[in-house]
Parts: sequence; structure tokens; C-alpha cells
Amino acid sequence: MTARDLIPIAVLTVLAALLPLVVTSSTVLNFLVFTLIVSLGAQGWNILGGFGGQFSFGHAAFFGTGAYVTAILQLRYGVNAWAGLVLATAAGALVGWIIGFLSFRSGLRGSYFALVTLAFAEVFRILANAASFTGGAAGLLIKLDVRPGNLQFDDRAVFYWLVLAFVAAALLLTRWIQRSRFGAQLVAVRENEDAAKALGVDSLKVKLRAIALSGGVTALSGCLYAQYFLYIDANIAYGSWISVELLLAPIIGGVGTVFGPVVGALTLHGLGEIAKQFAGRIPGIDLIVFGCVLVLAVAFARGGILGLLERLRDRGRAMMARGPKEVSHAGR
Repeated sequence: MTARDLIPIAVLTVLAALLPLVVTSSTVLNFLVFTLIVSLGAQGWNILGGFGGQFSFGHAAFFGTGAYVTAILQLRYGVNAWAGLVLATAAGALVGWIIGFLSFRSGLRGSYFALVTLAFAEVFRILANAASFTGGAAGLLIKLDVRPGNLQFDDRAVFYWLVLAFVAAALLLTRWIQRSRFGAQLVAVRENEDAAKALGVDSLKVKLRAIALSGGVTALSGCLYAQYFLYIDANIAYGSWISVELLLAPIIGGVGTVFGPVVGALTLHGLGEIAKQFAGRIPGIDLIVFGCVLVLAVAFARGGILGLLERLRDRGRAMMARGPKEVSHAGR
């Protein structure tokens, strides 16, 4: 990576870090923290689905694993929250590798792989809902003990900065993938796996690395969710809602791009909150907005918001380039 690759990430991170100094409302900070957590998980989905072309419908399997591992380690074994965060991330990567090995080794692709991930997430949800060490249907309530060592802070802004730091790290990881040999191999597998194999790419190894990275990043977002809200149950951690959000954000923002998941998460949740303000507390109004935005994106912006902006920019440049020529022809 070059400095030119890092500057946009650094600038946007610094600008985002200044927001809590301007916005003091706890409601707005809650919105920003939750949106960043979703964008982090969506970035995990983007590594596998955007760059690798392996669309997953069950990323809740990784999100929930991160949330439950960190909660169980703290509550059952007294493990430090920071250590629990590292172990939860590793657990998500391991679960990703196992699911990937079972799926890709069997040659599953496309809709078959998507359905398998959905099945794994649902199995995990049922097991978590029934097992005693996960709290069963009652879930797990992490003890409120405001100390930095417990990843709990007096000021919500501190947690916001922490999540923002992880999002920035995920952006750097994605930029590295985009510029690396591994990223080129991943895109080659996405475009034509058989052709990539013919060129000597070990597609199984590449996809396993991708799903392990994807699982780890998504598990990290689940861990942060559990630490911020201090409560999880099976329907929250492994529910279909999170799989849908992690899938929609990159598609709306720009699948296979560095900033697409962040843009998509901000757009979806921003429009959802606006709809709630105007439509009152109508149950499911945010889901209606998500559906409408998805339809519009598929119909008019196949590359997402970033793809649409890029096309408008190119069209504007083309018009500006044609303008002087047309004027000179008219003068003749």
C-alpha cells in the first residue's frame, strides 16, 4: 500500500473521531456506535462476498460466535474482556474456516453455499437457545462494571472511538486485500474459478483464508455489540436480522469496495431513523425502508452508491472534456 491509499482512510477516521466533540446527544452516539458495529461486520461480509464472490446468507454464525464467546468467557471463567475480545475474534475465524472447509471442499458455490451458511446460522441459533451454558432462551447479561479493563466506560464517546479504531483497522485490512497478491487471487476466483485454477491459483486455500478473515472481523463486531449493550440471546446473536444487515450494507454502499460497507450502513440506518421520526414508532418501518433502498439499488445502482457516484463523476468529466471541443468547432 502507498500513502495515497492510506490518506482517505486517515482523513475520514480523523473527521469521524471529532464527531463526539460536536455531538453530545446520547441518542446520536448510540446510533453512531451501532452503525459502526454493523459496518464492521459488513466489512467482514465484504471480504468474502465482495472480493471473493462467495455470497453468505448466514454471517450471523460469526457475529453470534463472537458475542457469545466473549460473554461466556467473562461470565463463566472470569476472563478479562480484552482477552475475551481476542479469543472471540479467533473463534469467529475458526468457525469461518470450518464452515468454509466443509462447504468449499464439497464444491459448493453460489446459492448452495449461501444456503449452507444460512443453515449453520440457524443451527447455532437453535443450539444457543437450548444450551444451559449460553443462558438458554433467557440469554446472557454481562455484569455492569464500568472499568476500561472490562471494556466499559463512563463516557459513551470512548466506546465510539474504540469501535471507530476497529473500523479503521478493517478499512486498512480491506485496502491491503485490494492491493495484495491475495486480493488479486481472490478476485480471480470470484470472476472465474476454473480459469483461476488453470493459472495455478489454489482456490480452496484462497477461499479458506477469505472466510477465516471474514469470520474473524464479523465476530469482532459481535463481541463489540455484546460489550456495548451488555446483553445477548440467541435471537439477537444468531438472528436473521444481522445476516440481512451485513448483506445489505455492502450491496447498498458498493460491494467489493473499501468504503462501501460503511456508506451502506450509514445510509440504511440513517434512512431508517428518519423514517421512524416521520412515521412514528410503526413496527418494521426500518425494514420497509431497507427493502425500498435495496430495490432502488438493484434497479438503478448495480455498483451501489459508490458505483453510482463514480459513474456520475466519469460522466461529468466526459461532458467537461467535450465542452471545449464543441465550442472550438462552433467557432470555426
